[in-house]
Amino acid sequence: MVRIVAVHEGVVPISSSMSNAFIDFSTMDSSIVAVVSDVVRDGEPVVGYGFNSNGRYSAGEILRRRIIPRLLAAPPEELRTADGAAVDPARAWEFMTRNEKPGGHGERSVAVGVIDMALFDLAAKLAGLPLYQWLVRHYGLGEPDEDVFVYAAGGYYAPGKGLTELQDEMVEFLAQGYDVVKMKIGGASLAEDLARIEAVLEVLGGDGSRLAVDANGRFDLDTALAYGRALEPYGLFWYEEPGDPLDYALHATLSEHYPGPLATGENLFSVQDARNLIRYAGMRPDRDYLQFDPVLGYGLVEYLRIQDMLGQHGWSSRRCIPHGGHQFSLHIAAALRLGGNESYPGEFQPTGGFADNAVIENSRLRLNSTPGIGFEDKAELHKVFRALHAGR
Repeated sequence: MVRIVAVHEGVVPISSSMSNAFIDFSTMDSSIVAVVSDVVRDGEPVVGYGFNSNGRYSAGEILRRRIIPRLLAAPPEELRTADGAAVDPARAWEFMTRNEKPGGHGERSVAVGVIDMALFDLAAKLAGLPLYQWLVRHYGLGEPDEDVFVYAAGGYYAPGKGLTELQDEMVEFLAQGYDVVKMKIGGASLAEDLARIEAVLEVLGGDGSRLAVDANGRFDLDTALAYGRALEPYGLFWYEEPGDPLDYALHATLSEHYPGPLATGENLFSVQDARNLIRYAGMRPDRDYLQFDPVLGYGLVEYLRIQDMLGQHGWSSRRCIPHGGHQFSLHIAAALRLGGNESYPGEFQPTGGFADNAVIENSRLRLNSTPGIGFEDKAELHKVFRALHAGR
């Protein structure tokens, strides 16, 4: 019967000179964890790894003081799956979130999500299955997708980055196999952003349906509407997070005026907030996209509840394309038959991106057969993870 013998926690920087409309990434970092089991294979313990998605800082204090102690104090027999073959992430979730008041989800949802990722990685490794296959078997989800739509997110603002450099970046994305790309807006004037958009459209042969834009919550209502009027003729893939993620009235008003697809949700971290978005933000299930992040929002355990809620409100899982741009979300997208997954080619290292041997064709990516999430196929990240526990 498997049990957890140790949880090791650390921090890695994802520093960068890039910025979006709201923040720069020069001091940003990420929590990483290694959950060590008592199962030994080939002379090594089986270990599950986890980290938090970019866009939120490391949550080490919450992990050390609250989340990890609760997990380690839980009776091992109450954490196991019914067959005893793994630690059940859903049962562990109940222990990790005890004595936490409702609301105010903030950074604690990040801390829980980091451990949640590691527990799913561990469970799939113990079963000898890639995570997406473990998920469909464990939850009875039916046939998974064998490949997943991925788009390349970039187009950040950076010192010395003009229109030529922006176009060169997008050309490189296309060379890597991406058909759909995303760029930032809102960090410059409307006129400057329109010039940037048109420069990217030149690379895309004028096809606006292959370009998404992201304001990262920067705009007030008047600015969101002004951008919407200017963007409408381009026929974009989507117009993302125009206003504050909790300003549901702004989104509802914009949806009445902007006929193209809107996308939001990456900064909502609970099923309650996700439900309020669906109830009050005017989101349209026939065209809009939901970007809830399975790691930042209390993990996959909570994300599965969000999917149940969405189904009750008439939303297809295909309208969900998670924020995050990493392998965990890739497996989730395949298992839950989501609409796709974000990708950050070369950015937010070492955590961001997919396996080192990943091949993208026509903006689609097939999953590897490596057991677990497959961090072993991402050499630099695996090296960082192993340093948490090797020799201890």
